[in-house]
Amino acid sequence: MDHMDYSRLLELKRLIDNKQATSEQKKEYLNILYRNGNITKEQYDAYLKNQNTDEIINAALTIGGVLLAAWLITKLFEK
Repeated sequence: MDHMDYSRLLELKRLIDNKQATSEQKKEYLNILYRNGNITKEQYDAYLKNQNTDEIINAALTIGGVLLAAWLITKLFEK
């Protein structure tokens, strides 16, 4: 994932956490995680089909949080 993806992931995660994200923004968040290989095709497809959406979003928020934390730590040590 490049810097733009991490920045966008962080922005979308904040919107979702604050319950301000639109369905399109949630879909974009899941799509970024799917493209990066962090969630499975089955999870992504289930979300798109409105199956277990809350469960999938909660898992995705956790995954995204871990990714973002790792990215931020990496950025700190680059300097």
